[in-house]
Amino acid sequence: MSGFDWNVITSNWQYLAKGLQYTFQVTLVGTIGGVLLGTILALMRLSPVKPLSLFAAAYVNLFRSIPLVFVLLAFYLIAPILIGFFTGRPQPVGADRSAYYTFTIFEAAFFSEIMRSGIQSIPRGQIGAGYAMGFTYSQVMKLVVLPQAFRNMLPVLLTQTIVLFQDTSLVYVISLTDFLGAASKIAQRDGRLVEMYVFAALVYFVISFALSQLVRTLQARFAVKR
Repeated sequence: MSGFDWNVITSNWQYLAKGLQYTFQVTLVGTIGGVLLGTILALMRLSPVKPLSLFAAAYVNLFRSIPLVFVLLAFYLIAPILIGFFTGRPQPVGADRSAYYTFTIFEAAFFSEIMRSGIQSIPRGQIGAGYAMGFTYSQVMKLVVLPQAFRNMLPVLLTQTIVLFQDTSLVYVISLTDFLGAASKIAQRDGRLVEMYVFAALVYFVISFALSQLVRTLQARFAVKR
């Protein structure tokens, strides 16, 4: 480690911080959008209306069966063509929006399964009690089922968010600069591959480990006492 140059890190900290900020930004958008869309998909999949259930199942199975990098590239390259086909004027989606949309629709498939498991973990007696009180289906879901499901699934949702945080490094394929992308550019420019990649790995480890410890804390706190 005698030749390890810390200066390449300290002298570029603003650029690295900007990349890390973008990584958090994509993670936040993907998580919020994915949870919201995933919840809708979970309710659709549990719906007694067959077309809704089949559509949600097909959506989830499709996106859980293809690589994220493929979806990212397909959305970035093909979406403008499809827009042009339906409107007559191709409109570029842009790299930023492509990343936001891709992580939202892709992660929704995984969040959907988490939410579906959470909803199914609620005793059916509570659902029946809600109906007995005169609640509608939407009221039962909103007031009885979903609050408990979110509470039960919070550790698992956070675990999936950690995976999403790590997956954001794939935005380099559409020329976006996240934290790993910033570290890679500095490494190539200054010829300091070891320093930058070791530093990037440490940052990812520290953040992911801290979040995983939070998951363990939540699991212990929310564990059902039997």
